[in-house]
Amino acid sequence: MYTDTDRCLRAARAKDARFDGWFFIAVVTTRIYCRPSCPVVGPKPENMRFYPSAAAAQQAGFRACKRCRPDASPGSPQWNERADLVARAMRLIADGVVDREGVPGLAARLGYSTRQIERQLLAELGAGPLALARAQRAQTARLLIETSGLPMADIAFAAGFASIRAFNETVREVFALSPTELRQRAERGPRPAVPGALTLRLPFRAPLCPDNLFGHLAATAVPGVEEWRDGAYRRTLRLPYGPGVVDLAPRPDHIACQLSLADLRDLSGAISRCRRLLDLDADPAAVDDLLRTDHQLQPLVDKAPGRRVPRSADAEEFAVRAVLGQQVSTAAARTLAARLVTAHGDPVADPGGGLTHLFPTAGALAGLDPEALAMPRTRRATLTGLVDALAEGRVALGVGSDWDAARAGLGALPGLGPWTVEVIAMRGLGDPDAFLATDLGVRKAAADLGLPATPGALTRHSARWRPWRAYAVQYLWATDGGHAINRLPS
Repeated sequence: MYTDTDRCLRAARAKDARFDGWFFIAVVTTRIYCRPSCPVVGPKPENMRFYPSAAAAQQAGFRACKRCRPDASPGSPQWNERADLVARAMRLIADGVVDREGVPGLAARLGYSTRQIERQLLAELGAGPLALARAQRAQTARLLIETSGLPMADIAFAAGFASIRAFNETVREVFALSPTELRQRAERGPRPAVPGALTLRLPFRAPLCPDNLFGHLAATAVPGVEEWRDGAYRRTLRLPYGPGVVDLAPRPDHIACQLSLADLRDLSGAISRCRRLLDLDADPAAVDDLLRTDHQLQPLVDKAPGRRVPRSADAEEFAVRAVLGQQVSTAAARTLAARLVTAHGDPVADPGGGLTHLFPTAGALAGLDPEALAMPRTRRATLTGLVDALAEGRVALGVGSDWDAARAGLGALPGLGPWTVEVIAMRGLGDPDAFLATDLGVRKAAADLGLPATPGALTRHSARWRPWRAYAVQYLWATDGGHAINRLPS
């Protein structure tokens, strides 16, 4: 979008928050860059420059606006709706792969040369992987400076900087303030009582309908791994440097997030997973505008706009849970998952809460005795086949996975039919166009609305909803107002 000057100017004049994260406005006279919704008086059009990323603006010598904090805007929805090389690279960079493994590690995960990745990112985003990772480190550093009382040296290394000097120089360059000045400017709120806990605000593009989002996560929560407590969805996170516990609660203009991490180097990756879990980088205006063009869906969208797709913090975990949930009730699936967690999950501490374990990895489940599972023999074979494929790397369901390759790999495993493959694609991989044509709830809702109810006919009709068919599924499921997945827990 940043190449369409007229469109960018209209968004800037309107102070339209829907475009925050789509592009950034740099002002050549002040050397400051802003988000489109920045409340300050706008500059003259001839003094504006438009960039596709905060990293590109920083690399061009602009510093972040202290008023609108453009580096903290919602991420571009493109990385959620696409599965090409650039989108996969951006998801991996957000997960901290460049900080942990460098650009060669990013290239190895994507199966491309470092030169090809550099070229693609520079062409589309105006910055290479190192610059993009540096911009993320700067944002992580600011979060730690403003929300914790940690010494600056600890913050520097927790944010991923190789030295305190690099930390100081980057913070000054990006924010035009020293780390100490940033802390002095921050509002002095109460510090969390839990050691290592951080309280954050996760932004999103309005509107957001929390009912099905948190209702689904709470209704299907695995005991010991997830829970709904005191108005917040809580769960454990398996992170590269150690375990974490997150509390997520809906607010009118943000998601309240409290993170308790064993190692603060996991902060940026934990935030990325929380945003992915709640689909916070979605563009609800684009989704709802398209779905409203179908007159049968329009009343559902108008009634509760801004529905998100409840996703997963770990795609491999969700794949295992999807198989456990085949042909059984939600309660039975939770019971089966809880038994696996108790027997094979890693224990975690959660003072004052009910979380006890991390969900077991595919490697931990690879030696599972099928006879110990209270499941039909065919489903036991399906589960063990999936776990073995994940543990051996024959099926890749990571953050940077190719969605088509993942579908093909899952579909080749015995016992994984179209419904299971598509629900994993929708909630595990985050494909916004995944569609559950064989789902009974979807078919019933379609029939009640006068839409085709057979899988083939419904799939053909759903072509008009592309590329947002996963969101259409949420609106169709929502017609069953009595189901727990559609209600915000009390």
